[in-house]
Amino acid sequence: MNHPPVGRLRALRSVELLTPDYAEAVDFYEEVWGLQVVEAEHSASWLRGTGDEHHALRLTRSETIGLGRLVFAVGTPAEIDEAARRLRARGIALVTEPGPLDQVGGGYGLRFHDLDGRLVELSADTWAVTARGRDVSLPVGVTHAVLNTPDIDASVAFYRDVLGMRVSDWSEHQMAFLRCGSDHHCVAFNQAPWVSLNHVAYEMTSLDHFMRGLGRLRHHGITPEWGPGRHGPGNNTFSYFTDPTGLVCEYTTEVAQIVEDTWICKVWRRTPELSDLWGTAGPPSPRIRAHMAGTPDGSPVTAPPVDARIGARTEARTGAHTDPPSGAEGAAA
Repeated sequence: MNHPPVGRLRALRSVELLTPDYAEAVDFYEEVWGLQVVEAEHSASWLRGTGDEHHALRLTRSETIGLGRLVFAVGTPAEIDEAARRLRARGIALVTEPGPLDQVGGGYGLRFHDLDGRLVELSADTWAVTARGRDVSLPVGVTHAVLNTPDIDASVAFYRDVLGMRVSDWSEHQMAFLRCGSDHHCVAFNQAPWVSLNHVAYEMTSLDHFMRGLGRLRHHGITPEWGPGRHGPGNNTFSYFTDPTGLVCEYTTEVAQIVEDTWICKVWRRTPELSDLWGTAGPPSPRIRAHMAGTPDGSPVTAPPVDARIGARTEARTGAHTDPPSGAEGAAA
C-alpha cells in the first residue's frame, strides 16, 4: 500500500547536540561561534542566531557525544496531527504523541525515530522571539546537518518517502543531498561504517558576512580546519571547525536555490576541483575527516578519534596528508 509523506516540512529549525564538555561547549558557541544563550539550566542551554527562531542549537550535558535530535518546522498544529496519523499508518511508533511540547521554546509537535535511531521532532507554533541585532559576522541559524549512515539508500528513501524531502543531488554513491524548501539541502547523508553526526552548518547572511565571521574567529585565535572554499554540490561556501567536544561545525552561505519545476538532480564526481570550486581550501586533513566520521551515536567519549591523533602527529612531523579513515570523506556539504 502506498502511503503519502507526513506532510510539508518547511526547514531545519534546530539541532540538539550531546556533549560531556558542557560548560566549554556553551562558552564556545556563545563567546566564539556567535550564538546567544536564550535559556539555560544545569544540564541544557538553548542558543539562538540572529534569525527569527527561538533557538537554533540546544546543548545537553551527557556522558555520550553526538546528535540528540533534529527539529523540523511544520506549518500548523493541524499538520502535526495529520503527520501523526500518517506515521502510524506506516507502522512508525511515536516517541511523543502530538500535542503541546513541554520544553523551552514551546510549540506543538511530535517525536519519532528514523531508521538509524535518530530522534526527529516536528514542531509548529514555537515561541516568537524579539529581533536580534544583525551583526554582519554572526550566524543566522542552522541551515543543514550532514549525517553519517551505514545504509545511504535506506536513509534517503526514508527521508524522501516518509518525510517528503526531495533529492537535490548525489556525490557519486557516497553522499546524497536532500531539501525540504528552496535551499539545495537541509539534510545530507554520507555513507559510513556507523551512525554518527558528520557536521552541522550555520548560515551567514552573505559572502561578505561569511568572511567577516572568519575574521572574527581569527581574533579568537581560531582558524578553519578546512576552508574557506566553495563546494560544487549546493554551490555553498564552507569553512569547517571543531567545537570543544570534537563535533564539527561549519559557516556557510549562498547555498543554491532550487526552482522545483526546472531543477534536475545530477550525480557529481568526487574530485578535488568539484569539492572546492575555488581551489583555495586544499584537501581536508586527516584530523577533520576523523572528526567528521565521529564516534558511533551513543558512544562515551574517552579520547579524541585515534585517526585524528595519528593524522595530527603525521602532519606535524612531515607536513604531508595521510589517507582518511574509511567513511570519513563526506565533507562536501
